[in-house]
Amino acid sequence: MYSVTYSFQNNNNNNNNNNRVVIKNKHDSPLSRTCGDTTSSPGGSPRPRAPTPGAVAGLDLLPLTSNDEISRRREATLRQHTFFQLRIYLRRGHGLVAMDKNGLSDPYVKFKIGGRLIYKSRTIYRDLNPVWDESFTVPIEDPFLPISIKVFDYDWGLQDDFMGCATLDLTTLDLGRSNELVFPLQDPSRPDFCLGEIFISATLYPKTQEDKEQYFQKNSRIQDVNKRLKSQIWSSVVTIVLIEGKNLLACDPETGTSDPYVKFRLGNEKYKSRIIWRSLNPRWLEQLDLHLYDDGDQQLEITVWDKDRTKDDYIGRCVINLMDMERERTYNLWPELEDGAGSLHLLLTISGTTASETISDLTSHEDNFREKQNLLNRYVWHRTFHNLKDVGHLTVKVFKATGLAAADIGGKSDPFCVLELGNARLQTQTEYKTLSPHWNKIFTFNVKDINSVLEIIVFDEDRDHKVEFLGKIAIPLLRIRNGEKRWYALKDKKLRSRAKGNSPQILLELNLVWNPIRACIRTLNPKEEKFMQTEIKFKRQVFVRNVLRLKVFIMHFLEIGKFFQDCFEWESKFQSFAGLVVWLLLCYYFQIWMIPAGGLLIFFKQYIIRSLAGPASVPWDEIADSDLDEEDDDDKEKEEKKSLKERLQAIQDVTQGVQNAIGKIASLLEGIKNMFNFTVPYLSWIAISLLLLAACVLYLIPMRYLLMMWATNKFLRRIFRPHVVPNNEILDLLARIPDDEMLTYINLLGAGLSTHVGRFSVLRWYLQLDYKDLKLLSNPEQDRRAHPKKKHKTS
Repeated sequence: MYSVTYSFQNNNNNNNNNNRVVIKNKHDSPLSRTCGDTTSSPGGSPRPRAPTPGAVAGLDLLPLTSNDEISRRREATLRQHTFFQLRIYLRRGHGLVAMDKNGLSDPYVKFKIGGRLIYKSRTIYRDLNPVWDESFTVPIEDPFLPISIKVFDYDWGLQDDFMGCATLDLTTLDLGRSNELVFPLQDPSRPDFCLGEIFISATLYPKTQEDKEQYFQKNSRIQDVNKRLKSQIWSSVVTIVLIEGKNLLACDPETGTSDPYVKFRLGNEKYKSRIIWRSLNPRWLEQLDLHLYDDGDQQLEITVWDKDRTKDDYIGRCVINLMDMERERTYNLWPELEDGAGSLHLLLTISGTTASETISDLTSHEDNFREKQNLLNRYVWHRTFHNLKDVGHLTVKVFKATGLAAADIGGKSDPFCVLELGNARLQTQTEYKTLSPHWNKIFTFNVKDINSVLEIIVFDEDRDHKVEFLGKIAIPLLRIRNGEKRWYALKDKKLRSRAKGNSPQILLELNLVWNPIRACIRTLNPKEEKFMQTEIKFKRQVFVRNVLRLKVFIMHFLEIGKFFQDCFEWESKFQSFAGLVVWLLLCYYFQIWMIPAGGLLIFFKQYIIRSLAGPASVPWDEIADSDLDEEDDDDKEKEEKKSLKERLQAIQDVTQGVQNAIGKIASLLEGIKNMFNFTVPYLSWIAISLLLLAACVLYLIPMRYLLMMWATNKFLRRIFRPHVVPNNEILDLLARIPDDEMLTYINLLGAGLSTHVGRFSVLRWYLQLDYKDLKLLSNPEQDRRAHPKKKHKTS
């Protein structure tokens, strides 16, 4: 073992430049012994120099006497192989030139073969001695084409500055062994200027024709070999949910805040988030997908910027190494920002793997009895308190789908399947040009809440990474039947009717293992927040539907109140007498434990009703599909028949009802406030007297006897006083207290009538009122029947 140092000198016509390339080899090789020294090419790459007499030949160990003989033997060695793989490890840079005003640079490196970009490194900000620590592998078919290495300074919004270049000659590398190289950077326009050095390690692996076919088969779906070199198919999908940032750096001195946005880069793919204005703790809630390639960059670079009018300010950055992360698992990350302050909150999942050897592939998956037994032992009842957060384990097998809608012009789709459970999000690979995809994937989820719902969504992938909805299904975890392989009908986005297509459905098999005691404890704790939720916008149909949903419960309570009112009115003597007796007995014998007992009776009643009704003959996910379709069709027909005027009138009726209800509640609450504020002292003193009397009565007489007396009075009032009007004394008192709207009118009127100018102002105010408002102020009890379109003025 030894190391050989090659030094060379480049002689130009006008000057002499000392350039060097250092190659360190830990092991001797025949090819390395063919060139004990090297001379440099103008690009800075090592070139063979004449060996010493008696040197050992590269392959047949014969002495060489000329450079031509060395070149011929090297060429013969390289031509024995039809395919190579070049692995380059970009280590660092040293003494690079400063291109920015602050005396620093933001360098990155580009590698090109024949003018085609094969790799671009990440940007190291504000550093003249950058450490990239990156590696990549590229296929090489022609080893005689040199690799161009260029270094640039990154400028946001402007053209990047050139910092120097070098050339890597692949024919100077030892096959199959690491070559450590140091390249001085050169600029043809500034030949006398020192631009620094970059340090790399390069290894050229010879491959056979079989290796070549396997390589392109793995990394491309195109049959043509030349096209495969240009377009590789991604191997995994990196799903990122950008949630929020905390304690970011303040870049705007005037406001003491920033206008942050985030930029993501993975290989050649980039994404830019939206801008959050004037915040050091921004909340984005954005989701993005980046594609991961086998031979691509495995470093996810995240930079945070502050938006400015001229040049955006740099806040900080962080790098996440994706090679250290497990596939098919969601990570909750809080990476700290380097070169700045603060942190980001991310959810990151690597899924959608296309390699057949992954554990998520069904074709190579085999059930392991020991692993299955260990999984069952994790959730047995006597191990409940070992890990309370681990509620259960869900396994989902996604086989295939049929009948999908055609989303592309050619009558086909490129479907892939997304599985979401809470904040965990996994994804299958994309099956191209088919309406009946076969995914054959198996996914596992850690169940944190047994009440969660598993959502499975099928999308169509487009070239620009946009997706189109094809179908969806939501499966509550408590409805899962273990080991049942069955078809599930795909629904639309609202889960109300079938999705578009030829009766689309998906074949699944689900298995759930969980601990009921842990699930019970987790149910009694706060529910986990789902970060990615669609924002609900105002829609007339949704508003009317929600009002009708609330109206059902309001009518139910009104019916209960009407039942008690009928008992008080003695419309049915038997019903009223029975109600009086039950009330008196309940008040006399009441205990606090009877409240939960009453709830148990309600559960028992519903259980009897469900038992007598029998099980549903239609599966839960197919219930009333046809009815929902018919209802939607009927609603659409009714909407089409309605004119714009009728729709506006319907909206006005609903909003008017809500407006009046809110107004009554506000008036009641303002009346209570004004009662305690002594707005009307007479009424406030009445309230004080009643409260004193109530306190004395409650202190002296038990509550049960008071309730019995109150009920007896309510029931017997109709018998002894048949013509009395039913009332509520408390509400009657509050009705006499003015609310804030009435107080404003009274104060204005009282202040205005005290002076001549005030009386004139009050008169002008009256003249500006509508006739309808004057009638309301002068006679509130009078019925307002004026036409809403006619507005009259009074004089």
